[in-house]
Amino acid sequence: MNNYERWNELPYAGESTPPMNAETPKAWSWRTYFIRLDREEDQFTDLEGKPIHLHVRHPNTINWDDQLNKVHRALSRLTSKERDIARYWATGPASKQWIPIVDKLIDTYGVEAPRSSRILSCLFASMNDAFVATWYLKYKWLVARPNQLDQDLVTIVCTPRHPSYPSGHAAVAGVAETVLSYFFPGERRKLKRLAEECAKSRLYAGVHFPIDNDEGLKLGRQIGHIAIQNIEQDRDNENETIDTPYRAYRNADLVPPPYEQPLPFDFDDHCDSLVEGDTSEHPYNSTVPKPKLYY
Repeated sequence: MNNYERWNELPYAGESTPPMNAETPKAWSWRTYFIRLDREEDQFTDLEGKPIHLHVRHPNTINWDDQLNKVHRALSRLTSKERDIARYWATGPASKQWIPIVDKLIDTYGVEAPRSSRILSCLFASMNDAFVATWYLKYKWLVARPNQLDQDLVTIVCTPRHPSYPSGHAAVAGVAETVLSYFFPGERRKLKRLAEECAKSRLYAGVHFPIDNDEGLKLGRQIGHIAIQNIEQDRDNENETIDTPYRAYRNADLVPPPYEQPLPFDFDDHCDSLVEGDTSEHPYNSTVPKPKLYY
């Protein structure tokens, strides 16, 4: 029995019905590269079939009332910089902002073309696996969003159309930090800071609870370490290790800041739920009952 409100049973703030347009709900079933989903046992394994215990708390163990209070507190104290952080990392899919980061690393360290391709393929294959694992948990647990528990909550960016827990942005940040730190250990501290900022940006945006971000970051790092365990075993035709991590620190100029899009695009900013600065009318149903919070 679940003691938390479910994503598919409550409307978003400013809407009158539960979300009907779930974002890629079958993504948990997609192909993976460093982990496998054993559907009969309903659990992930490594490539040799050894069970993997995902390091994510069950939502029944979380005080969601307390989590919502933390969202309220964060939004009430939001600074202009935190607004910029929220909007920066929310622009485009979760992987978008990591593309200029890895590009800067490759350029700064003078990475050869074949190695550049290898780094990119390892990064995005591991991101894929992090997404798959995250979507598996999201749609298994169906944890409601902050603006479903508070029907008056106005978010900084539009709330995504998929369950809250764990955070996809945080998971991608965790896996990107881990894999890129393997290839560029000299930049480890900077990558950790960026990953944690990305994860926290979802709290600043009002679209995630703090625990979503903490557990998502932890999950992404776990998937990243599993990926590295496979990557570092690769050998060339003379049985020599392929990777030579760039250990010398060259102080790569990684963005952000500034919180301006390196790869700008005019995204559609229409939002059905309540969002800051939106003056359009919403089919808000004042008769929607306030959800009861459990622990």
